[in-house]
Amino acid sequence: VYDVTKFVDDHPGGDEVLVTSTGKDATDDFVDVGHSTAARAMLDEYYVGEIDDTAIPENVEYTPPKQPHYNQDKTSEFIIRLLQFLVPLAILGLAVAVKIYTKSA
Repeated sequence: VYDVTKFVDDHPGGDEVLVTSTGKDATDDFVDVGHSTAARAMLDEYYVGEIDDTAIPENVEYTPPKQPHYNQDKTSEFIIRLLQFLVPLAILGLAVAVKIYTKSA
């Protein structure tokens, strides 16, 4: 286990690379990049300890927390959609009526 919190801002590859490797075995990530011997030597400074492999559960099944049933009232959404259709139609009808009325007067 390595705590690289103090090195995050100075990491040449950016902080995102380190953050995405948190909470997991990042050995392959570190090796695949091909770090220099100087970078490997820096590991000693951030070394915290070893993980007890026997304490890690083999297979953990995730059960999402129970949440209250979401029952949104769809009536207001229906009314809004209906008005979005009817209001322009009413304005168009009013404009035609005014045009016909003013033409005949």
